[in-house]
Amino acid sequence: DGASGQVSCKYRCEGDSAQVNEDFLAEDGTLVFTPGECEKKIEMTVRGRKRYEQTQMFRVILEEPEGGAKFDESTDGGDETCILTVFIKTDVVIRDPIDKMRSTLAVRWGKAKTGNANWGRQFKDALFDVYGDDDDLDEDEERSVGQKAYAWSFHVIQMPWKIVFAFIPPTDYCGGWVCFCFSLIFIGLVTAIIGDVAAIFGCCLGIKAMGTAITFVALGTSLPDTFASKTAAQQDPHADASVGNVTGSNSVNVFLGLGMPWTIGAIYWAGGANDEWRRKFGPGTEPHAKIPEAFREGAFIVQAGNLAFSVTVFSICAVLCVAILAARRRLFGGELGGPLPAKIVSAVLMISLWLIYIGMSFWKMETSDS
Repeated sequence: DGASGQVSCKYRCEGDSAQVNEDFLAEDGTLVFTPGECEKKIEMTVRGRKRYEQTQMFRVILEEPEGGAKFDESTDGGDETCILTVFIKTDVVIRDPIDKMRSTLAVRWGKAKTGNANWGRQFKDALFDVYGDDDDLDEDEERSVGQKAYAWSFHVIQMPWKIVFAFIPPTDYCGGWVCFCFSLIFIGLVTAIIGDVAAIFGCCLGIKAMGTAITFVALGTSLPDTFASKTAAQQDPHADASVGNVTGSNSVNVFLGLGMPWTIGAIYWAGGANDEWRRKFGPGTEPHAKIPEAFREGAFIVQAGNLAFSVTVFSICAVLCVAILAARRRLFGGELGGPLPAKIVSAVLMISLWLIYIGMSFWKMETSDS
């Protein structure tokens, strides 16, 4: 007779993928519909969990109807019960960023695992890779005794440096930026070591500091660039990379290698002179008269010495070197390569320019002292 009488039914909760008392609080009781009342609300408590989860579900079951009430047999549960399935879904605003983060972390974790494997391989290669990856021969039996002795000799000599530089992380981390930064740090450390060793070696041979700088220090810091240019020249069809590497390296040495420490030095000495500065540049010393009046209470000072003459000779030799490259392009169609006699003549001319620069610089140093 419609909603004119009082009816009731009992309700209870049943867990599924959602666990009782962990994901929700189970409720049970009796729903009583008074005359004219067509709906009732069952309040449920869904508990938030700290970990990210997918969609979960539990069921609310209505049963034992009284007062003439019946359940629709076509619904879930039939005519004896009525079953409502409740789904607990993650908030879309929260879920989408977390899913994106999980996907990104999965990709990065894969790269990290690859990076870890490559990093370990660097140490293995430093210790056991005698012939290098560029060697086409893999078995010792295919090499002559001379090739084996040559490879093993260089491997033993280079092993300490290989082990040290194996600590540089591979390019798999942070898009290669970690490798780049660590490489700069290690290059700076090696450059500092080479500079100190070269200075000690020049002192033992009785060579002045500037002579040591333009010979041993320059060779020690420029040979890696030389081999890099050689590799670029062999692998690249054009000379842009090999020649550009040389000019770019010298630009870094001058603009960054001098500019950065000189800037730091200028900022430091702008605070005023100390006892050490006064002993070197204070009143009564030879350089004091050459210092402008505004800087006699403390400043960063670099004495030029024979630098002007050395730079002039270097500039002339550099212009002649570029002229040789331009002539080669006109005569042989390229800065590098060409007929064997032309390559030999070009190499001899460029080495001669370096020897002329060294000779003129040493001559100037000796004549200045005398």
